[in-house]
Amino acid sequence: MRALLSVAGIALGVALGFGVHLMNRAAVEELATAVRALSGDADLEVRGGRSGFDETLYQKLARLPGVAVASPGLELQAAIAGGSGPTQESASRALPSSIRVIGIDSLRSAQLQPALFASDPALRTALLEPDAVLLSAGAARMLGLGKGDDLVLVVGLTRVHLRIAGILAASALRGAAALTDIATAQWRLDRLGTLNRIDLRLAPGAHRDAVQARIAALLPSGVRVQAVQAVAAASAGPSRAYRVNLNVLALVALFTGGFLVFSAQALEVARRRGEHALLRVLGLERGGVVRLVLAEAAGIGVLGSALGIALGTLLAGIAVRSFGADLGAGMFRGLAPSIQFPPGIALLYALAGVAIALTGAVLPALDAARHPPARALKAGDEQAMLTSVARVWPGIGLLALGAALTFLGPVAGVPLFGYVSIACLLVGAIALMPRAAQLAFAALPRTRDPVLTLALNQLRGAPGQAMVSLAAIVASFALMAAMAIMVASFRESVDRWLEAVLPADLYFRTTHAGETAFLDPAFEAQVRALPQIARAEFLRSARVSLAENQPEVSFLARDLPQGEMRRYPIVGESYSPRAGDPPPVWISEAIADLHAYRPGMRIAVPLGGRSVDFVVAGVWRDYARQHGALLVRRADYVALTGDHRTNDAALWLAPGAAPAQAMAALRALPGGAELEIAEPGEIREVSLRIFDRSFAVTYAIEAVAVLVGLFGLSTSLGSIVLARRREFGMLRHIGMTRGQIGRMLAAEGGLLAVLGAAAGLVVGGAISLVLIHVVNRQSFNWSMDLHAPTGMLLVFTVVLIALAALTAFLSGREAMGMGPVRAVKEDW
Repeated sequence: MRALLSVAGIALGVALGFGVHLMNRAAVEELATAVRALSGDADLEVRGGRSGFDETLYQKLARLPGVAVASPGLELQAAIAGGSGPTQESASRALPSSIRVIGIDSLRSAQLQPALFASDPALRTALLEPDAVLLSAGAARMLGLGKGDDLVLVVGLTRVHLRIAGILAASALRGAAALTDIATAQWRLDRLGTLNRIDLRLAPGAHRDAVQARIAALLPSGVRVQAVQAVAAASAGPSRAYRVNLNVLALVALFTGGFLVFSAQALEVARRRGEHALLRVLGLERGGVVRLVLAEAAGIGVLGSALGIALGTLLAGIAVRSFGADLGAGMFRGLAPSIQFPPGIALLYALAGVAIALTGAVLPALDAARHPPARALKAGDEQAMLTSVARVWPGIGLLALGAALTFLGPVAGVPLFGYVSIACLLVGAIALMPRAAQLAFAALPRTRDPVLTLALNQLRGAPGQAMVSLAAIVASFALMAAMAIMVASFRESVDRWLEAVLPADLYFRTTHAGETAFLDPAFEAQVRALPQIARAEFLRSARVSLAENQPEVSFLARDLPQGEMRRYPIVGESYSPRAGDPPPVWISEAIADLHAYRPGMRIAVPLGGRSVDFVVAGVWRDYARQHGALLVRRADYVALTGDHRTNDAALWLAPGAAPAQAMAALRALPGGAELEIAEPGEIREVSLRIFDRSFAVTYAIEAVAVLVGLFGLSTSLGSIVLARRREFGMLRHIGMTRGQIGRMLAAEGGLLAVLGAAAGLVVGGAISLVLIHVVNRQSFNWSMDLHAPTGMLLVFTVVLIALAALTAFLSGREAMGMGPVRAVKEDW
């Protein structure tokens, strides 16, 4: 049973790690394939973001020396009429709220993207018909539409009907997308004279770097040129932090499984100490004993890894079909990736499982080899397991190293040193458990109860037993506590942030997709004139690129009356603009971290095809946009760009007006039926529901790690009890009853669990600080306030102690099956 539990621990760890890797890999490959399919045979791609650029740039690039073919494009995320926005969530996988609409020159694309129409060349000419679109196979499946149906989009507050002229092959266009002629896209999506991408194929013999440099010199501010391979590689960049953290979290169960193997192998070595001593007497050298123990652990690792690879593949397939590749977190909307089995990666995860099993068996193997054969042949020597681990310096050194690593920055955007710090804190704490057990149990007062006295003496005299029994449970309980504290802190911080940024009585916006839907000045004036509205603040959202190798960031232009910036959670010091300063901008923490901007600095932001200077007035906390946001006064934005459109609004109701009345008045306005309207409480509820759904996988993986830890505790206590059968026989021989021995064992198990829970809470608290202030800050650039879920942690602690006492008691009943006379004979 011990061996099977060890195999199960390794299998669960490998399954979670490999399964999460398969899902992430499928999503990344799907994103890259989508980029390559649309780029076709292009060498370079010019991108201009949401706002795009003037189409005259296309003429300049097409005539540039070294460019053989240039194909213009307009790619926008368009709102679908009737799609499911965030305030219309349901438990099922509802109609998507937006679709990627791609406008191309269907004649030019024949030279660059021949694969688009390879399955049906007639579709190319069908695209030239008025208001014609071609749906991707994925979009047709998601929307339930076919040839001849209408695709209804929202542009501004107007519904636009486009006729579906056909369905593209599954390999031609990936995800939820629609293909249309460039003229149709510009006209029907209200983007006349605008492009946001140009695909370029170079002439034979042209030097790509030289041509790319000439193109870059012609581009307006905010427009980039990149090799198609670089664009494909960067397509998964925005989700990188999420994927890395999910992978690391999945490997937690494998890490815990290593401690389970350690416990099982240490107890197995203790039980077979006499056998190993006899082999030593018969001529087997120390190295042979080490190889014997490691070979057994490798067998456990091989079997567990094989089962884990099979289980991980199965779980990944089920998860992708049921929840998507992002497990419901919303990182890969519109994708339908398929799971592919990569033999090389599977072998690496299998080797990782074997390596973890071998690592867990190293200390028991060395302990078995070091023990003198003469002592090991004597009865009762099995209690002296791992006596050499009582030294405190290795544990203290690991704790100090873990603390020092928290001061180091990320490596290529990954909090590598934060992860290593957590491992050092965990292993260091477990290494200190023998000494901690000696001090803790020695400090307990003596009692006249013989049962408790025997239990305490047993625990005081076997410090190695504490390390073996508690290794897996301290590891899993500490990680569980750390994740619980981190998630609770994050959720509480988000809740408070929502209260701060939602001060109005009512909110509305166009749709979830902000690239085609907007509010014009006439509609804004109608809203302000409603008798139910006392005050209205409108916001314009866009996206801008601050650096070539960084994802685009949000640009928010909001009506901000004097002093109203106070309601945003400002972090740190602010800067008051002085005479001669450019317009002020408030940046989110992500912008400050990723671009090293500070209050008082002047920064350049690409707006309307030119670079505009702003002065940083402050840093604010923002949980809605991972890659950062810039916030400016709308009046400054309008003065700089001439753009009077908006995307959403915050409304304060007139005295006596009810929210339902205001909603009805808004719906009655021309185009009001296309608005998403919600009260702040509803937005808060939906936001927290999305938060909980995003972290559901975290809870599931942590539950598996805790389960593995409980396996380890049960195995350890049961094995130690079984190894002490001769001791129980002697105790019964001198007059102790079965009930008294059962109480003694329950006391030992309960005291060990109390120590393990206390150590797990202390270590988990330290790890949670690393997660909050290092890992999450370096991964997502979010700060948060510490909040411990004391109720949840208390429940877990009580359950752990009760299970430990019950396990020890039940194991003792089985061990006492040996008669006292036989036990005494064995002890001779």
